[in-house]
Amino acid sequence: MNSRLSTTLTLLLILVHTTFIVAQSERLSSTVAKGAMPVLMSSDFLFTEGPAADADGNVYFTDQPNDKIMKWSTDGTITVFMEGAGRSNGLFFDKAGNLLACADLNNQLWMIDKSKKVTVLVHDFGGKKLNGPNDLWVDPEGGIYFTDPFYKRDYWTRTEKEIEEENVYYLSPEKKLTVAATGLLQPNGITGTTDGKKLYVADIKGRKTYSYSINDDGTLTNKQLFADMGSDGMTIDSKGNVYLTGPGVTVFNSQGQKIETIEIDAPWTANVCFGGKDRKLLFVTASTSVFTVKMNVKGAY
Repeated sequence: MNSRLSTTLTLLLILVHTTFIVAQSERLSSTVAKGAMPVLMSSDFLFTEGPAADADGNVYFTDQPNDKIMKWSTDGTITVFMEGAGRSNGLFFDKAGNLLACADLNNQLWMIDKSKKVTVLVHDFGGKKLNGPNDLWVDPEGGIYFTDPFYKRDYWTRTEKEIEEENVYYLSPEKKLTVAATGLLQPNGITGTTDGKKLYVADIKGRKTYSYSINDDGTLTNKQLFADMGSDGMTIDSKGNVYLTGPGVTVFNSQGQKIETIEIDAPWTANVCFGGKDRKLLFVTASTSVFTVKMNVKGAY
């Protein structure tokens, strides 16, 4: 074997070995801070949902059966932010600091400003009531994607769907409402990447989570299977890992590989977000409770 070939093979072996070590390190590194365990913040609710962090890291979440939006402050206190909250479910803050809410009482999408003034952004679609806006995500341009599954509520006067399909909708910055994605059994959790190029949607009934490419006009293309698991709510961290909920919290990397399971002492985890002053606290809404977990990674939002 000549010296040039020998050198080339040696370099290739070193490259392969290094790549393997890096891959193993990434696989074994935890998103959870060393020694951290889920900490129960409170169990004084009927069913918690929709956590969203404001610019200061305070987390707002809903207690839907009690028709309240609650606020967890970074000092650990929990207070009532709003009563008579339209039976809000999923929440998300826009860049202006307005709290956007999937108001399930009348199947609407709300904007709640800092003085708690409510503006109804979406009343219906084509003159028909939506099935029940559930979860939402705001893109970098201010467009809003939201899921619209049908869960029959005992506080509704209607009992049947007015729109047969359970779709994902897009409300453009110009406030034009369009169908963004169809063909899902029951879309629920939703989130997107900070660059506004990829959207994740969980089909909870289909037990699948999909990714979509987001086009410049807000339309979605290139639907791909991301994970063989549905989800109630979801979030994403600064490294692109996606967090799905249901039994505990399951973490997938950006390639759709399962990398971690965070066990939560509750029968169901409905939703999740990152909060705290440094955005390194995972906030989990879990049945009647809310938990926090110290993390190694920051949230994307």
